[in-house]
Amino acid sequence: MNVPLLDLVAQYCAIKDEVMPALLGVIESQQFIMGPAIQQLEAEVARLSHARHGIGCASGTDALLLPLKALGLQPRDEVITTPFTFFATAGTIHNAGGTPVFVDIEPESFNIDPAAVERAITPRTRAILPVHLYGQMAAMERLRASAEPRGIPIIEDACQAIGARRRLDGQWRMAGELGWVTGYSFFPSKNLGAWGDGGMMVTSDDAVADRLRKLRLHGGAKQYHHEEVGTNSRLDTLQAAVLVAKLPHLAGWSARRQEHAAYYTNALAGVPQVKPPVVDRANEHIFHQYTLRVERRDELQAHLKAKGIGHAIYYPLPLHLQPCFAYLGYTAGRLPVAEQAAREVISLPIYPELTTAQLDCVVDAIRGFYR
Repeated sequence: MNVPLLDLVAQYCAIKDEVMPALLGVIESQQFIMGPAIQQLEAEVARLSHARHGIGCASGTDALLLPLKALGLQPRDEVITTPFTFFATAGTIHNAGGTPVFVDIEPESFNIDPAAVERAITPRTRAILPVHLYGQMAAMERLRASAEPRGIPIIEDACQAIGARRRLDGQWRMAGELGWVTGYSFFPSKNLGAWGDGGMMVTSDDAVADRLRKLRLHGGAKQYHHEEVGTNSRLDTLQAAVLVAKLPHLAGWSARRQEHAAYYTNALAGVPQVKPPVVDRANEHIFHQYTLRVERRDELQAHLKAKGIGHAIYYPLPLHLQPCFAYLGYTAGRLPVAEQAAREVISLPIYPELTTAQLDCVVDAIRGFYR
């Protein structure tokens, strides 16, 4: 049995009777740019995130880039972030005019290490950019304890974590609730995916919300009047319509991902060469990815490929070792936890529509490899 890493056709078949009329409504209205579906989605995602404002934009990359541009970064200004993430996290810091400062990760959660962040803060630190990797929130309370007394804003990269939450002082706090600004991605493979590119920023800061709305529209709130140089980063109305139709399914889809993760973890418990993902007891993980640490990772990858089992390596080369960041002076061994993770991780199919037979096929392939 072939098991794809992701099957978006299966999702489409389940919801097409809801999504297609929403698309047809946009087509019939001909309101393709900043149509009413944009405002509806912004309000609903802000509500989900316990934030006052949602600001749609063209991509998850722009959802990080625009808040960084709002800081007015200069070349010596530093933004502390993780090396173990998708490239956009650090690429946007560079493109906004700042300098990425990479610190190591926690070995179990794969998220940025708050103690390492504390040690890396200097008078040039302008922001901290944690990533809620694979769908599990970083330790925001510890990051805030370092940032808030110094007046350093936290920009949450929640591109993989819409709907994730963390229990703090007995209360659930959402991804998007605890940072200055949070960026989401609606790339098709995400838990809430569009039918193309799309992103959103959420914030409870009224002033920065107004600024971000201008930055996504060439720097002006009024057509042909520009208070600053912004860019064209509108969320497409067609994509917003798709997302509005999909959003009511998000909680159910996340619950299915959690069920699949528990199934994998129980089924692989007797394989000592495999370490399932560790969920921080304070977190509700929404499993954008189900990522193992394994021995002989590259051999296992070849085995799964031969068996027709979808898989992926997120991420094979940490950002501090990427050629484009060589100018920063990091060398191999500088951030050992992230570098070890890059050698050991492999992600398995986790999408909601997986059947038990498909899950068993994945498990049998892994157990057979190590037997």
